[in-house]
Amino acid sequence: MARYHQPGVVVTDHRFTVPLDHDAPDGGQLELFGREIAAVGRAEGGDLPWLVYLEGGPGFGARRLTGRQAWLDRALRDYRVLLLDQRGTGASTPRNRQSLAALAGPAAQAGHLALFRADSIVRDCEAVRTRLTGGAPWTVLGQSFGGFCAIHYLSTAPEGLREVLITGGLPSLHHHADDVYRAAYPRIRRKNEAHYDRYPDDVARVRRIAAHLAEHRTVLPGGYVLTPEAFQSLGLMLGTADGSHQLHYLLADAFIRAGDRLELSDAFQESALAALSFAGHPLYALLHEACYGGAGDRPTGWAAERVRAEFPAFDARAALDGDDPVLLTGETIHPWHFESDPALRPLREAAELLAHRADWPALYDPARLAANEVPVAAVVYHDDMYVDTAHSLETARAVRGLRTWVTDEYEHDGLRTGPHVLDRLIGLVRGET
Repeated sequence: MARYHQPGVVVTDHRFTVPLDHDAPDGGQLELFGREIAAVGRAEGGDLPWLVYLEGGPGFGARRLTGRQAWLDRALRDYRVLLLDQRGTGASTPRNRQSLAALAGPAAQAGHLALFRADSIVRDCEAVRTRLTGGAPWTVLGQSFGGFCAIHYLSTAPEGLREVLITGGLPSLHHHADDVYRAAYPRIRRKNEAHYDRYPDDVARVRRIAAHLAEHRTVLPGGYVLTPEAFQSLGLMLGTADGSHQLHYLLADAFIRAGDRLELSDAFQESALAALSFAGHPLYALLHEACYGGAGDRPTGWAAERVRAEFPAFDARAALDGDDPVLLTGETIHPWHFESDPALRPLREAAELLAHRADWPALYDPARLAANEVPVAAVVYHDDMYVDTAHSLETARAVRGLRTWVTDEYEHDGLRTGPHVLDRLIGLVRGET
């Protein structure tokens, strides 16, 4: 174990070995990485309860925080924190086009990737918990998809939980992926409208960029093909605290004059690539809709793409033929992502197989949740672009004893803005507020 200091904290890096398939423990193994953080002066004591942080996604490793940034300052008053890279992410046996190429074809890749959902993540957590805590239950803090994992945890292994804190991550228990996206597109449209109200000049900017891309094949550095539809995906930025402002700055300097013609600037292309590429988190694209698999016996079947046809205002090329603003999209994955992005192209057949899988195991146990005895508190962000508020509140009512805080003070990334969100949730889960 590596141990080192950062401002105000002692950091210890841990590595754990877990089965690839917990139902076949004698098969392949994975290595998980977790970063333990404790306050200076308390790192050596054994009296601190553990809090494990589960990042949003799927497909993202735990954020590399420095010192007592964001919510950590509040957490370290009461807990020893484990920032766990979920399997396949960060430093936990990462899964991408390079590592998956070793498997024997798309069917093997799809079968392998099916072991990287919330059910396997929670079983990993239980294996790690018993090694770190000596068997004592711990607190789970789940951000976004991490909250989905936390609800699965409550459904399958509540004995491992001391408390559960969820930020912007109460999943639907019953709705098919189609229902999730039917609820999502109107929210995404509202975020577009709010952005265009804030920055009216961006209506023309977005239209101009989309028109340029429709007329000129544009390949970004590294081979990413920037189509009008891919450009629309920059709308993913609109659901965070400063995302609208960052998008505005990105759009403002899109073009540069090269002799007698205008071109997309190198700076814009590099920034767009950084925002759009899945090279650092391919599991997000591969498993995003699989998060909703198991709600019924239908495949997810590229739900975001199919449901988008019910919302013609999001058709960029049709908007260019008329006078309507070009709307950007949000947290939606489409088949063309696996054509545009070189990090995903080798995996498009595996993605097709995952999209058409109909036998996903259910992730949530409504009866067990209705009998829950673990203290749970969740913040639900009003008009959250990524997780439907109505679906979240429906789930909150289905989990016995869950306390909610519904707020429009923050966007989906409220936890990252400082200690305030976590402090409020700790008060709620302990009955102090």
